[in-house]
Amino acid sequence: MYTSRALVLVLVSLCAAIVQAQPKPKTKTSAPDRSNLINCVEGLSGCDVSALSGDELAQVAAASKKRNLEYCLDGSTLCDPIRLTAAEASSVRAVRDRHNVEKCMEGSPSCDMLLLSTKDAAASRAAAAQRNFDKCMSGSPICDPLRLTKEQSHTVQAAAARRNLDKCLSGSSACDPLRLAPNEAASVRAASLRRNLDRCLQGSSTCDPLLLTESESKDVRVEMQRRNRANCQSGLPNCNPLDLKEADLNSTRAAFHQRNVEECKKGLPTCDPSLLNAPEMASVAAAFQERRNRANRLQQSSKP
Repeated sequence: MYTSRALVLVLVSLCAAIVQAQPKPKTKTSAPDRSNLINCVEGLSGCDVSALSGDELAQVAAASKKRNLEYCLDGSTLCDPIRLTAAEASSVRAVRDRHNVEKCMEGSPSCDMLLLSTKDAAASRAAAAQRNFDKCMSGSPICDPLRLTKEQSHTVQAAAARRNLDKCLSGSSACDPLRLAPNEAASVRAASLRRNLDRCLQGSSTCDPLLLTESESKDVRVEMQRRNRANCQSGLPNCNPLDLKEADLNSTRAAFHQRNVEECKKGLPTCDPSLLNAPEMASVAAAFQERRNRANRLQQSSKP
């Protein structure tokens, strides 16, 4: 009995020794959390500077200075010029002055003329004068004629006179006839008479026959007769048969008679059967019979 108990104790001791002799697995060490450092470096909210090491504080400070310099170079309101070094402040001033010169040359309202050098100020004034001259030449309402030189004023007046002449020649309501020279007024009147003749020839309601010469009136009457004859032969409602000559009236009746035959063949409600003679009535009957035969053939072919 004592021997069995001793044997059990020996086995337990051996098992414990074996377990202790086995190598223990290494525990994984978690990587340090860098989210706070990233927030601080990128200037994001939630940065806790008290949790940064000395090296991390140096990284954050360098990133902040770089960001401030970029703000200042871009003209951002986030720029803090107090934090700039002397070299950085010089670079920022150079960029600001260059941007201001560009704005002044373009006529921007944010231009600060007081920051320009004498040379840049002169160039900006010359550019502004050229812009005003261009506006006056194009007839812009924001032209300032008081800023024009004597030579520019003459050039602008000549351009305005040309524009007014073009308007008058085209019949524009913006034409000012009082500004026309005598030879220009004659050209404008001739153009107006030509437009009136064209309107009369086209049968426009804005035609003024009192402005036509005797030969023009004759041409207009001939054109009106031609147009009326064509309307009557086509059966249009604006035909005036009272203005037709005897030969034209006969041809119009013949055209009407032929149209009536075709309308009767088609079974249209505008057909007047009283105008049909025997052969025409036979042709109408033949047309109806042909349509009935065609309908019967289609009906037979559709049956299974």
